[in-house]
Amino acid sequence: MHDAAPSYGLWSLVIVNSAVFILFAYSFFKPQTTRDWRSFSAFSAFLVALFVEMYGFPLTIYLLSGWLQSRYPNVDWFSHDAGHLLEMLFGWKANPHAGPFHVLSFIFIGAGFLLIAAAWKILYHAQQTRRLATTGPYSYVRHPQYVGFILVMFGFLLQWPTILTLAMFPVLTVMYVRLARREEQDARSAFGDAYARYAADVPGFIPKLSRLLGKAPTGGYRHG
Repeated sequence: MHDAAPSYGLWSLVIVNSAVFILFAYSFFKPQTTRDWRSFSAFSAFLVALFVEMYGFPLTIYLLSGWLQSRYPNVDWFSHDAGHLLEMLFGWKANPHAGPFHVLSFIFIGAGFLLIAAAWKILYHAQQTRRLATTGPYSYVRHPQYVGFILVMFGFLLQWPTILTLAMFPVLTVMYVRLARREEQDARSAFGDAYARYAADVPGFIPKLSRLLGKAPTGGYRHG
């Protein structure tokens, strides 16, 4: 028997879920500058594209339906559960919400939002006191908020991969790297040698293993 409830065309859910996650991210990130709004807008576009396919129209399933049906003939690819493509392709068909990719996605999404929130608090305090942000997440990487956005997007890709979001992910990642470089130019102008020492000791996006294991940074970042 088939469930009478529609799997897609639920545009109210597209609007509600997009709004909830965008406002949730906004409460953590709190964009202020034009650069902040640019990065936040790109992240928001990723979320909207995701939820349109999750609840509105399954473009990826539609385009791949012929190949999917020929390889996996016993799967109803237009059911909502089938949108969890990684779970279905790797054989976790009973309940994809309890599958390993879905669980892992929540870990990445949660870690990303927590990182964004923790980094914003440190950055806001540093801006208020006109100091260089080097503590908390900033002691591990120089751009923790951008890393947070990337983690959240990657988590959603694990949960519900689509052709559009897969195409957007590397583009947005490159955009965040470029925005980070522009921010670093501003920071070098504002903090001079202090930022140069900080940049030499703390990586941009991928933390050093020694720091993750608890080794203290060399320090000496104070300006003035």
